Amino acid sequence: MRLLTKEEAKNIVEILEEHYKDAHYYLNFSNPIELLVAAILSPQTKDEIVNASTPELFKRFKTAKDYANAKVDDILPYVSKVNFARRKVEMIIKAFKIIDNEFNGKVPDNMNDLLKLPGVGRKTANSILINAFNKVEGIPVDTWVLKLSYRIGFSKEKDPDLVEKDLMNLIDKKYWHNIAYVLKEHGKKICNNIPICSQCPINNLCPKNDVKKSR
Repeated sequence: MRLLTKEEAKNIVEILEEHYKDAHYYLNFSNPIELLVAAILSPQTKDEIVNASTPELFKRFKTAKDYANAKVDDILPYVSKVNFARRKVEMIIKAFKIIDNEFNGKVPDNMNDLLKLPGVGRKTANSILINAFNKVEGIPVDTWVLKLSYRIGFSKEKDPDLVEKDLMNLIDKKYWHNIAYVLKEHGKKICNNIPICSQCPINNLCPKNDVKKSR
């Protein structure tokens, strides 16, 4: 595989940011509590399914105490179409018990405390900090970011934490808040399993690592 130089990465990021300037976070929420719930529900489930499941849930459960005092079967009917729903609901309840007991019912606004919550890894914590609190400490690394970081040559790593470190070293901090959503949009529209290289805005710059077939 070929890794990009910092200058090459800068050019690619600028092109992608311009091309997908409307890219944004993909889960619907109106406050940090709703974002935490949606983010715990989202792994291995399509965004559309999470966004279709949460409106009625958010009408019924509004505070940390509402979730902390709930039983699994109180929440499960609202999110039954989400993959691994029961396990995720259990994590939501446990997370809000901690929030209710240790953080006065407020979702923490720092990485260390967020990582204490069940169902919250660095990707989710970064998403919450960026989108709920406008705090940028890192870059959320989901499956799209993992795949495209290797293919485009941002990182040779496969571990999300190591990929995040490579991205943070390579990409100007002014892009950290949105680059994950830009890459996801690029992956869905162009750089999927069989990439449409003929329509790609970075076709001439991308090393196309491990691309064996393209359109």
